[in-house]
Amino acid sequence: MYKVFIRPVFFLFDPEKIHHFTFSLLKFLSKIPLVSPLFRSMYQVNDQRLERKLFGLTFKNPVGLAAGFDKNAVLYNELADLGFGFVEIGTVTPKGQVGNPKKRLFRLKDDQGIINRMGFNNEGLEAAITQLKKNKGKVLIGGNIGKNTATAPENYTEDYLTCFEGLHPYVDYFVLNVSCPNVSSHAKLEDADYLKELIVAVQEINNTKASKKPILLKIAPDLNHTQLDEIITLVADTGIDGVIASNTSVDRTGLKASAEMLEAIGNGGLSGQPIKDRSTAVIQYLASKSNKAFPIIGVGGIHSEKDALEKLEAGADLVQVYTGFIYEGPRLIKRINKAILAQK
Repeated sequence: MYKVFIRPVFFLFDPEKIHHFTFSLLKFLSKIPLVSPLFRSMYQVNDQRLERKLFGLTFKNPVGLAAGFDKNAVLYNELADLGFGFVEIGTVTPKGQVGNPKKRLFRLKDDQGIINRMGFNNEGLEAAITQLKKNKGKVLIGGNIGKNTATAPENYTEDYLTCFEGLHPYVDYFVLNVSCPNVSSHAKLEDADYLKELIVAVQEINNTKASKKPILLKIAPDLNHTQLDEIITLVADTGIDGVIASNTSVDRTGLKASAEMLEAIGNGGLSGQPIKDRSTAVIQYLASKSNKAFPIIGVGGIHSEKDALEKLEAGADLVQVYTGFIYEGPRLIKRINKAILAQK
């Protein structure tokens, strides 16, 4: 029904406006008696064989929602009804910010992809905390954190620490978002020496807590083998809990979209089917070269059961969807979970 009736209507309108409309619609529907139980019966697959134990957490299934969808933690309770095993909120920055000028979100329909240059638009740390206090305990929550655009390079770490401290009581794991191509001083955020400094600083705060939270690093799909080797070394040196592979890409190779269309869109991070193979290759390299020394969450171009299984076979322990969720609808999560069970 989604692909035949709902998606064609949604795709007639501006992507960002439809995003906000969908949030309002799901909020409204979930307040109607019996709708949430109906959604759960339609989309959830509850089977103990789907459980995954990682970082000291038990995920009820290995299919999560990637960061960027529920930026301000306003819809995670409703999204849990659609069958996700975990939902990653954010990217959260210390202060609210409007992000980059609109228009900044573009569909590549022929490629089943999206280009965005949102620029970490979010309502800020305090707004996220307010929303997370409404957590009904339906699903594990990841906190994806970053820096404010206006923050000077010497204060980047302070931004991450502020978000880490503030969200610590309210999320189950953290993701250091250092690989988004739509923020300033991107080069510094991928410098190995700075990353080590940042991770160590966050871990020092984590070690003071009665209950430590897992910390993961989100990396780009455009890293070469030398850079991926540096990530493997970084994980070994710092003991960080895992890696998310991968973020959006700046590479436009092989797209069906015309050069004129891409020029009109301008810069931004590419997600969806066009980066599927790239992100899978990153997962496979990290898993193989490290001898599966750390957990990996695989994300990028998952639009089908086959796509998800490829990520898992390449070495991912969990997977996340985002663009595939937009193109395929909520039944995608159920289809992936059923496919995983069929392999048992």
